[in-house]
Amino acid sequence: MCKHILNAQVSIRSPCCRKWFDCAECHHELEDHPLLQKFEMTFACKKCKKCFRKDSQEFEDAYEAYEDDEYCPHCDNHYVLDAKTPAPTLKVEGEDARIDARMLKDDRKRPDEQRSIFDVKEAAEKLG
Repeated sequence: MCKHILNAQVSIRSPCCRKWFDCAECHHELEDHPLLQKFEMTFACKKCKKCFRKDSQEFEDAYEAYEDDEYCPHCDNHYVLDAKTPAPTLKVEGEDARIDARMLKDDRKRPDEQRSIFDVKEAAEKLG
């Protein structure tokens, strides 16, 4: 899973070191050389796990071809999406009990567990 793009649908094979990465930032973090950019790119679909190649010159030239190139050729997984990146959020815990009920205290008492089939607490009174 990529920590930079949360909804990555494909992995990209870098042409410089021939390793698979989910995004260019992952390559930058893990490798000590700059990412080599080429026109032909190799992708691996995360849904069907099959690889395919795309030429980025054709990908950007025609709008009609762009619509067809948004999907995996093997399983029709839509891999050209707006990237969802992690955003820092600040929340107060326990805002709404319907959403998060961890802040509520449970005042119910658990019943005493009986270890036998006989009622041990009343046994002394019954014996005499």
